[in-house]
Amino acid sequence: MRNRLFRAAIAPVAAASLVLAGCAATGENPDASASADALVIYNAQHEQLTEEWTAAFTEETGIEVSLRNGGDSELSNQIVTEGAASPADVFLTENSPAMSLVEDAGLFAPVDSATLDLVPAQYRPSSGAWTGIAARSTVLVYNPSLISEAELPSSLMDLQNPEWKGRWGAAPSGADFQAIVSAMLATQGEEATSSWLEGMHSNATVYNNNIATMKAVNAGEVPVGVIYHYYWYRDQDGTAENSGNTKLHYFGNEDPGAFVSISGGGVLKSSAHADEAQEFLAWLAGPAGQTILGEGYSFEYPVSTGVPARSPLPALDSLNAPAIDPSTLNGPDVVALMTEAGLL
Repeated sequence: MRNRLFRAAIAPVAAASLVLAGCAATGENPDASASADALVIYNAQHEQLTEEWTAAFTEETGIEVSLRNGGDSELSNQIVTEGAASPADVFLTENSPAMSLVEDAGLFAPVDSATLDLVPAQYRPSSGAWTGIAARSTVLVYNPSLISEAELPSSLMDLQNPEWKGRWGAAPSGADFQAIVSAMLATQGEEATSSWLEGMHSNATVYNNNIATMKAVNAGEVPVGVIYHYYWYRDQDGTAENSGNTKLHYFGNEDPGAFVSISGGGVLKSSAHADEAQEFLAWLAGPAGQTILGEGYSFEYPVSTGVPARSPLPALDSLNAPAIDPSTLNGPDVVALMTEAGLL
């Protein structure tokens, strides 16, 4: 199935690389003021977080960094197109399917074993081609004035059923949601995922992104929406204007709706600064980088052992997420299935 769908998906992925980008800004060039010796990072993580990381790394090590910001799909496809000629030293993503695309193209250098040892096995691929640097949980945001907790679906899979027609929302064009579908494909198989996507096409209201989905639930447009957790926690930490009427539901039980998406970091084989690139990745996965993540604005989860998440997040190991090797999550296959279902 993977090879068949991969061939079918090449054209849609390439044509839609800008549309399917994640939450990061796109189209920016590396810092023109950076020297030729600067570490070039293709960054699909949130810009503010990566800027905090790189500023602290440069201050500590003296290694200059140049960022190129873009989305998961945009930058992963660009790296594959550039191949061995890519100027990138490091690639950072929000979701792991973009890392898998580059890994499958054979473009990553193995991560130093000492760096891999910093991250528990469930938060990095078994291949060692890259490592997890952050995590985010799938959640159901709901409006208790429209639906009680007892009426919520017991599984994400239930949302394909006729009783949910017009009662939920999501953002299928985003890399975030496509990562959730990739986990469904990995755990439930092609037939069940295709059926669920057909049900989504019939039942769901489509929004542009996670924030728009949360706003819609908050405004009472739909009772529930599928998003990542940190959008809600960020809004709650501020004015709560986009989430004040809502609550979160965690599916647990290793349900596809409990999927924890791993943000990845990897070093390119073609890196002109391989030692510095490995040092940066080790720094991100180590106490300094993970503490910035855990204490910062993003409300994403640190993945390194011993670094706590920001309060009031539930502990990452309490979410009872499905066990999935993140390097097996396949973006092109998902794009093909979602296109077939009429969602893209």
